[in-house]
Amino acid sequence: MAGNPFRPSFGTTPPLLVGRDQAILAWGDALDGGPGGPGRATLYSGARGVGKTVMLNEAEAQAKERGWVVVSETATRGLVERLVGEGLPEAARRLQLPQVERRLSGLTLPMSMGGVDFDVENQQPAVQGLRSQLNDLTDHLADNGTGLLITVDELHAAARSEIQALGAVIQHCFREERPVAFAGAGLPAAVHDMLTADVLTFLRRADRHHLGTVATIDVEDALRGPVQDAGRSIDDDALAAAAAGTGGYPFLIQLVGYWVWRSKESAATIDLEQARDGLQAARRRMGTLVHEPALFDLSAMDRRFLAAMAADDGPSRMADVASRLGKDANYTSQYRLRLIAAEVIASAGNGHVDFTVPYLREYLRDNATALGL
Repeated sequence: MAGNPFRPSFGTTPPLLVGRDQAILAWGDALDGGPGGPGRATLYSGARGVGKTVMLNEAEAQAKERGWVVVSETATRGLVERLVGEGLPEAARRLQLPQVERRLSGLTLPMSMGGVDFDVENQQPAVQGLRSQLNDLTDHLADNGTGLLITVDELHAAARSEIQALGAVIQHCFREERPVAFAGAGLPAAVHDMLTADVLTFLRRADRHHLGTVATIDVEDALRGPVQDAGRSIDDDALAAAAAGTGGYPFLIQLVGYWVWRSKESAATIDLEQARDGLQAARRRMGTLVHEPALFDLSAMDRRFLAAMAADDGPSRMADVASRLGKDANYTSQYRLRLIAAEVIASAGNGHVDFTVPYLREYLRDNATALGL
């Protein structure tokens, strides 16, 4: 029997990637379609834990399978500096492109002083700019029938000027039909902010994939397949309970799978009792891994709004939320829109809202005092 096949770590590709077939096929078509295809600039957005970084991993894997060079980055301050000083030069070294070299060619000794003559080979600047480096790389790659992929994770407004600079250069590459592709990922609100900025027309033209929850049948495949491949089985009741407990949330698929597997590792078959034990363990860890960072990104009033919703066992009536907050309908509606945009809640019809992140209601109830709510 093999070890635990599930990988509940952010950004780690799961053993079986499900529910993203269209996005995966679209990216492969973009790489194969040649310069100028709209899919060669692609954005993935979605809530925490829906698999944005996993999709970047998949994009990179597909590019590498086709012989492309991949440079991966994160949209933090210094993005362009790191690309120019580290990422692109390292790609050039891997390709063994010519580097600036100076060699000693002769020694001249005038009567008054000593002198050294140098020959300069491969005369190009020791430190090139972003555009010139991309041009040199893509010239070489085009001659070999491949290309360059740049991926940027965690897009956010703080790095807007740097994303603007990168986008402007990539746009020039597109216009010149160079073999370049770009894939980025970020939270919905951050991506929306960047797309509405007048200076970022490049991103507005990108192919966009919004990643949501995964269908139950796909969740079951994502749980059953790795279990069987690792030498165990899972009965139908256990599989149904585990799948339902994920809420279709991709990160939770891995977290639930991991703890269901661990519940009784010596058992050849995972039964309903083990599934329930694993779900409880996964729920406890969901708070630290998902809920805490998600709430950290929100304002104090956003969190109070969610705490007011947590008083209900199901969808919350907006009038009740406003009453609990002591605010009027117009005031609370603004926070409703903010939280919907952040994909923490969703409209449930007829003036109601509900949580979208599994077990967030329970987490808020259990930790209200610690959260200052």
